[in-house]
Amino acid sequence: MSKRIWISVIASALIVCGGMAAALFVHSDVPSRLAGKPLLSVAEGGKAKTLKDIIFETQKLVVMIETENGSQGSGFLYNWEGDLITNAHVVAGSRNVKIKTADARELDGEVIGISTETDVAVVRVNAWTGIEPLQVVQGEKAEVGDEVLAVGSPLGFQNTVTTGIISGLGRSFEIEPYLYSDLYQISAPIAPGNSGGPLVDQKTGEVLGINSAGYERGSIGFSIPIANVIEIAEGWSKEPMTELPELELSADSAILEEDASLEEYAGYLVTHFYDSLNNADYVYAYSLLGGNWKEGTSYEKFREGYLGTLNVVIDNMQVTDSRDDTATVIAVISADERVDGKYVLSKYQVTYEVGYENDQLKLISGKGKAIK
Repeated sequence: MSKRIWISVIASALIVCGGMAAALFVHSDVPSRLAGKPLLSVAEGGKAKTLKDIIFETQKLVVMIETENGSQGSGFLYNWEGDLITNAHVVAGSRNVKIKTADARELDGEVIGISTETDVAVVRVNAWTGIEPLQVVQGEKAEVGDEVLAVGSPLGFQNTVTTGIISGLGRSFEIEPYLYSDLYQISAPIAPGNSGGPLVDQKTGEVLGINSAGYERGSIGFSIPIANVIEIAEGWSKEPMTELPELELSADSAILEEDASLEEYAGYLVTHFYDSLNNADYVYAYSLLGGNWKEGTSYEKFREGYLGTLNVVIDNMQVTDSRDDTATVIAVISADERVDGKYVLSKYQVTYEVGYENDQLKLISGKGKAIK
């Protein structure tokens, strides 16, 4: 797994999830076949969607963005022209970017707009021209207590979904060169790589904001309301910038730190594993297993073992010091399991060995025992 850089800002409290620099771009004309199509997707009334439906539909249109200078973040399709909205700090410094889709394709993208005042940018992906985009909230603002999803690629784990609520409104702070104002504060955690991903309404699937920053410690994130930047993005889509401005960065406001430790990554991977199981994404959860574990457990057997589990909650987790490039994660979990046609709450102590295989962090082995 490639190493990531954590950015500590404002006395090491706030982090921004991506890279900053200057950039140039290439002009792309709007394809003529899109003439007459609406720029944005319009919500259809009267159709109720389940949470799993919303997660599935959103994940298909959220991508991982990788730049030439090694920065990595997220973005999402917002119009019919193949344009992605992301944070400016994710793509700054690169003319061309690589786009990794949910179905494991790699596409080319070009930055067609970037702001020096607001942390927003637009990337054009010609291969996605004509694909129906995510629905974007028009005009309305979210309220405290609204249930939301944050979708992105934290720490390189693509298509991760975290849930939470809008926990505050009108938050402001400065991370040069940007002044962040009128932000949503959310209880869904934001980690490096989440930047640029969408904040989504759990009930409607509409995009409420752009996930942009989070506290280095604690489950608090910040999102730019999409209503505050949608006109800027639409302007670049209609008339791409002919030259991108340079961003003046301050070393005092962005302190580069060492990579997160293996212990931090290991705990995150175990949490991510159970999040995937709770979302019934068994294919992805299975992909997190190491090679030796997979050799002894087929995907069919793995999936069958979790079909009767409704939900898993991690009650407590401890990560021991790493040795020989591995770490041990011991957790106590509560699981709603179907037994004899009824769901019962069971508790287990699980132990995982976490390590790298071909530069990718994996669950090397795992075992568990019931707690009575």
